[in-house]
Amino acid sequence: MDEFLTWYFAHNPISATLLGAPGHEHTLGDFSAAGLEAYEREQASWLARLSAVEGGSLDDRIDRGLVMSHLRGELALADWPWWRRDPTGYLGAIFSSLFVPFQRALSEESALVAAAISQLAEVPGVLDACRTNLDPDLTADLMVQRALGQARTARGLLTRTIPGMVRDENLRARLAEAAEPAAAAFDDFVTFLEGFRAGGSWRMGEKLYSTLLREREMLSYGAAELHARGIEQWNLLDAQMTEVSRRLGTSDGWRAALETLMDDHPPTLEAMRAEYDAETQRAREFVRSRDLVTFPEGEECVVLPSAEYNRPILAVAHYIAPPPLSSSRTGYFFVPYTPDTFTPEQVRQRLRSNYRAGMPDIAVHEAYPGHHWHLSYMAGNPRTVRKVFRTPYFTEGWGLYVEKMVHEQGYFDTPATELAFLDGRIFRAARIVVDTALHCEDMSIEEAETFMATKSALSPETARGEVNRYCAWPTQAPSYLTGALEIDRIRESFKGSLKEFHDRIAGSGGLPLGLAELAALG
Repeated sequence: MDEFLTWYFAHNPISATLLGAPGHEHTLGDFSAAGLEAYEREQASWLARLSAVEGGSLDDRIDRGLVMSHLRGELALADWPWWRRDPTGYLGAIFSSLFVPFQRALSEESALVAAAISQLAEVPGVLDACRTNLDPDLTADLMVQRALGQARTARGLLTRTIPGMVRDENLRARLAEAAEPAAAAFDDFVTFLEGFRAGGSWRMGEKLYSTLLREREMLSYGAAELHARGIEQWNLLDAQMTEVSRRLGTSDGWRAALETLMDDHPPTLEAMRAEYDAETQRAREFVRSRDLVTFPEGEECVVLPSAEYNRPILAVAHYIAPPPLSSSRTGYFFVPYTPDTFTPEQVRQRLRSNYRAGMPDIAVHEAYPGHHWHLSYMAGNPRTVRKVFRTPYFTEGWGLYVEKMVHEQGYFDTPATELAFLDGRIFRAARIVVDTALHCEDMSIEEAETFMATKSALSPETARGEVNRYCAWPTQAPSYLTGALEIDRIRESFKGSLKEFHDRIAGSGGLPLGLAELAALG
């Protein structure tokens, strides 16, 4: 594993730096076609080497299985290569490598600025590689439009936002000066994308989708069965929500009840952030008072507006974990601000999607004992490889599992908060139905948007943003409810207290569910 990780970090310097591995922070890495093709060949070689290894302790076998599941997934995707299809892969790498270190501020400003200046010098080359690598026959226009939304934020991010995070005036000036050529390269890249004629499809297809579920996520079923499970869960939750809405005094069904609840929302984006901050602290106190998990020493969850480069492509809250290979235990819960180009009505719809009765559930999911607790606690695992690779089928599954768990503990104690909790869950069931249908060519984008806007409480604007995300990120959206159901199943077989179960399974990492079961039950 040590040898493998040395190789992996050398080829993925951005990931290494964001994970907290030192010595990789001055480069963005090799994005050339030759470099990426060589990387694929080396991945195949590593899979063959690891497949030939036998024996070892339980932890050794789990580590090896984790890396092999990652490699199998990467190699399955070799025939559907992101670097020929999706410009956002390049842009996201650039933006996160430059923005996140300043957000975390774990090093001296002089070191952060020096690393950023080195990376900024490589930005034009990465964008040139993207131009060269993109295949018009593989790239979908939807991917190009997503990338355009991000690329248009680049100049402001690089020349104003990130330098503005530097306190020292001289360092700030040096960084802003170094950012100008990179910003100019982005200006040219925007022009390139505006003229790019894409003729490919964003649909993954059922064969590859099912392969990823079985090989990377280590599930026993494929896309068709997952789709059926989504429909089954939606129907079950629909019945529960109908019953709760009656307790709210609504005879017109749960959607009408939620529409009324959504009218009670924060008045501004900043007020939304402040209220999420308060809910985050309330959730933390509840989890501590009920002794549901072991808290890692020094953990802190900071609630912030979403980064401007994410606002065009993310319509919901999200979280960035502390770098697990460092000593930091500070994570960031990002509240879904709108792009500056949104109209007042679009902003109002975003605020309605973050209504007050739903905020407790989202804070539980993103912070305590959801993502923040999980990822800050698992950072203490001594097995390094567990800190490097994780799957959303566990991490997002964990976030949804704990929503139900704290409800069982009495946290959502009014019909309004209970209905909002169930709304979050039926939303994830709808995601399963839509994601599988979109990528298995059973549903159009317009049908998917209508489904999400009528089968959950999403506003039309948020539903459009969600479906756009599903098109670009196949198999991720079903991870929430799929993982939660699997974790519930594993808990039924665990012999021990609830706290012991949580500490063991979540502390083992963000493992594919088959390996998580092995880690929890032995």
